[in-house]
Amino acid sequence: MTGRLQDRIAIVTGAAGGIGAASARRLASEGATVVLGDIDADAAGAVAQDIAGATALPLDLTDEDSVRELAQRVIADFGRIDILHNNAAIQNDAQRQSDLDVINLDVDAWDRAMAVNVRGAMLMSKYALPHMIERKRGSIIHSASGFGVQGEATLTAYGSSKAALIQLNRMIATQYGKQGVRSNCMVIGFVLTPLAEESTPSVVKDILLSHHLTPRLGQADDVANLVAFLASDESEFITGAAIPIDGGVTAHQPSYADFQKMFAEMGSGKL
Repeated sequence: MTGRLQDRIAIVTGAAGGIGAASARRLASEGATVVLGDIDADAAGAVAQDIAGATALPLDLTDEDSVRELAQRVIADFGRIDILHNNAAIQNDAQRQSDLDVINLDVDAWDRAMAVNVRGAMLMSKYALPHMIERKRGSIIHSASGFGVQGEATLTAYGSSKAALIQLNRMIATQYGKQGVRSNCMVIGFVLTPLAEESTPSVVKDILLSHHLTPRLGQADDVANLVAFLASDESEFITGAAIPIDGGVTAHQPSYADFQKMFAEMGSGKL
């Protein structure tokens, strides 16, 4: 029995770990041949070793030549690009320490966020789209964030870049839908990647969970499952969407967690 992505060629950026690695594994499990692109080529290569038929290639999303060369290499090796998962984003410790409120924001952090998170996704799309249009089919999937639809006290550049990515998604869907290309965006909430599991204090996890409508926090595989669906023909009538995958965090009033705590203390759900 073949998978629903059999014989398709997929590119996943930021695939050296976390959601990118989980998505690469999930796409491959459905039959796709996956190319893992990451600025950390060695780490991406280690992930690729455990995925049948996968290839890891170096990718610097701030360098247009690097993006062009990766697309050209994929076409030379496989002859097509069917799926592009624009997953990569810059969000390391140094970036987070510089990405503060507007007054205290390091402008270089703003520029880095825009260069990787938005410009990089645009460039990947720019060089994948012609090959999708040629075959009259293709699925582009972007990893946005709840920070792109809700305000926050910090991470100004990250949130603004993710908001821009949501709009880039709509532009691509509008401009190329009639030529067979779909573009969708995942609005991702907090995910317990291995790094988040290790670096997030338990008290913070508890606070985050109190705002979820699910009994648990998200896992990278939850997002990977949505990637596989959006890459497949089962989602062929979905395009231009910004789909929340956040355990319901963006579905309720900001006061939800406080009221739930109050009701629990009262022993009643009535005010």
